[in-house]
Amino acid sequence: MDRTLLSGDEAVAQAAFDAGVALATGYPGTPSTEILERLSALGGRAQWAPNEKVAVEVGLGAAYAGARLLVTMKHVGVNVAADPLFTAAYTGVSGALVVVSADDPGMASSQNEQDNRRYAVAAGIPMLEPADSQEAYDFTLAAFELSERWRIPVFLRVTTRVCHSKSLVRPTRRISPPPPVAFQRDIPGRVMIPGYARPAHRRLRAKLAEIAAWTETSPLNVRRDGDRKLGIVTAGIAAMHCREAAPGASLLKLGTVYPLPIEAIRAFAGSVERCLVVEEGDPVLAEAIGAAGIAVESKPEMYRFGELDVQRVRRIVARDTSPEPPPPRAKPPELCEACPYHPVYRVLHQLDCIVAGDIGCYTLGVMEPYRAMDSCVAMGASMGVGLGLRHVLPEPEARRVVSIIGDSTFVHSGVSGLIEMVYNPPRTGHVVIVLDNGTTAMTGQQEHPATGRKLDHSATRQLSIEGLARALGVTQTHVVDPVADPGGFEKLLRERLAASELAVIVARSPCILAAADIRRFERAAAPAREALLAGGGCSACLEAGDA
Repeated sequence: MDRTLLSGDEAVAQAAFDAGVALATGYPGTPSTEILERLSALGGRAQWAPNEKVAVEVGLGAAYAGARLLVTMKHVGVNVAADPLFTAAYTGVSGALVVVSADDPGMASSQNEQDNRRYAVAAGIPMLEPADSQEAYDFTLAAFELSERWRIPVFLRVTTRVCHSKSLVRPTRRISPPPPVAFQRDIPGRVMIPGYARPAHRRLRAKLAEIAAWTETSPLNVRRDGDRKLGIVTAGIAAMHCREAAPGASLLKLGTVYPLPIEAIRAFAGSVERCLVVEEGDPVLAEAIGAAGIAVESKPEMYRFGELDVQRVRRIVARDTSPEPPPPRAKPPELCEACPYHPVYRVLHQLDCIVAGDIGCYTLGVMEPYRAMDSCVAMGASMGVGLGLRHVLPEPEARRVVSIIGDSTFVHSGVSGLIEMVYNPPRTGHVVIVLDNGTTAMTGQQEHPATGRKLDHSATRQLSIEGLARALGVTQTHVVDPVADPGGFEKLLRERLAASELAVIVARSPCILAAADIRRFERAAAPAREALLAGGGCSACLEAGDA
């Protein structure tokens, strides 16, 4: 097949399509978002889940039936998915389950730069890490084969630079056709009560020992002998930097970052005078190799932060710990000029509210001129953080506290916080503002359950945010357009802050960048939506959504 210029995300999607995945699911988050969008465009079956935990559980169920499944998320999404993932390693799978963790060293679009290689070790799940788009394609196919061979979930770790950089890919399609899908009962293998989980843990460790033995001669790990004075052990995008920064050095590029080919590493380290581990993020490889009694040199602590590049690798090789040049100043991010959040943050600023914030475009409310956000921790955290502040602050301050969350984030992990608000209400009540702009804006205008449209923008049943709040018992639930009626929004917020009741204000106005597309999608979806209404499936949801 001819070579094609693809990003790493596009290469993963192409490989999943060529592998015949039965389904791909995930939650949008940079830098992973484009994988499912590309797969859908290729004609594969791809869908957005409400959050990463649900995506993994759907994938796991399908993999129990013998299907090939792909689940995608950014690195912090693995935190949400960790609960089922850890136990999925025990149960294993009947088909194949590949979980993409798209890590973000340097925090280009994230709240932390956690290194998810730690998750592979903690959960006992094998992890592959490609260095470019061709490897993203090849390693995705290898991950499906590895998962099917050992009947275990497999991590594919990609990073921002691999996800978004483009390089030539020759799709090989070298994978057997997917096996027939069928369910076979296996109660001891899948029902993880303690009596079944204990032997399952032993089976997992036996599998990992077998996989570790396989990695010793795996073609995914590539050794290149060069100058014996310097040998570099590396993985992922860092390998590309090493090739340019130290072209004459001996190199061992690891494709399997867990379990490690320890004996191959030992032999490599013994063949060079100085063995240096160059890796982006935490010293995961250096610590594991050192723990095996192999003498290697890790990078200085200062290079743990941010992305590596060729110049930084040159400094690591030279043991240069002098201060690095400051990065060039960039234009601070800001809300779009016509963003519907402006009137909301203007009022929050004027009223000097204490704002428990959340993840999304609206996080930019922390910037000038509003400075109207006092915390931003994780998806959905605004709900619990705001409630915690309300519970302990003196009444005058407690009445200033507002939780602010977006529509997609509310669906992702805000609902549990709303239940907590109803179950354990503060004495002063609480005010939640859901900024509903009709899309998952920050990651590129993706759909979610409250838009009433699927990944491909076709019609489906629509979740009503205000209907859900009322069903949970929040009688003071209001819908307002802060752009069309900024005065009405301010009046409503003042009233709710002064009252000692629970309140949800849905501030609904479309994202200025997505508004035209939303109108087009709605026109195209109108016949299907009418059919849904005729079937009685979601009339209540749609009526509540139009309130």
